[in-house]
Amino acid sequence: MTIRTYGSPLPGLPEDTPATGRLIVVEGADGSGRSTEVALLKEWLEVEGHAVVDTGLRRSTLVADEIDHAKQGHTLGATTMALLYAVDFADQLENKIVPALSAGSTVLADRYTYTLMARAIVRGASRKWARELYGFALRPDLVMFLDARPVILLHRAIGKYGSLDYWESGMDLCLSRDLFESFFLYQDRLSKEFDWMAREYGFHRIDANRAPAQVHWDVQCLVAPLYGETPPPAPPGGPPMEVPAVPVPPSRGRRRAASG
Repeated sequence: MTIRTYGSPLPGLPEDTPATGRLIVVEGADGSGRSTEVALLKEWLEVEGHAVVDTGLRRSTLVADEIDHAKQGHTLGATTMALLYAVDFADQLENKIVPALSAGSTVLADRYTYTLMARAIVRGASRKWARELYGFALRPDLVMFLDARPVILLHRAIGKYGSLDYWESGMDLCLSRDLFESFFLYQDRLSKEFDWMAREYGFHRIDANRAPAQVHWDVQCLVAPLYGETPPPAPPGGPPMEVPAVPVPPSRGRRRAASG
């Protein structure tokens, strides 16, 4: 197996670079259960005897702190944001992802360039520009999109952080002065871009409105064939997870989430 990209590879990383590992991407909005699923999937793969390296957005030692600092003032421009995240991803690709794949490890990505492309596009970039900017990204062996309804994302975000994140609510786009309304409008725009990318890049969509055990089994059914393995027995069934009433927080302060 050799490395393949969507466009021109990074200098020094030609597409014929040997790689015996697997690159698995778990995509989805903030609150869709990505991080939980990545942790469950990593544990399962390691139990099965596979070396696993996890990665995600804003984990580069080169610019992660700079991105955090730039986002704190709520004045970061859309193009600058896209370029900073591209640098963050490129650094991880060169120094973490490719070495791990070359060593035969599985790389689990908690979000990938698809989220970065969607964010850039809803902020005014063309799809062509976003595709070319992140063209150096490796083609994953598997991309899974955890698809949750916006009301569930809202409930989970408030339950976890106590309020909504400024950037995850698209407040910089001036869609609405109301944080909650802006959140739904922003998620709708992102959803449309993910619908396009699901067709363009072959996402496997997974219903993330259910309990984590049910989601995890669907993920295992998709991942197991990559290793010639059989998925474990299905968990007990049941209806989709019910969405409780969303409590209105006492303050609509804009707290920065840590998920990317």
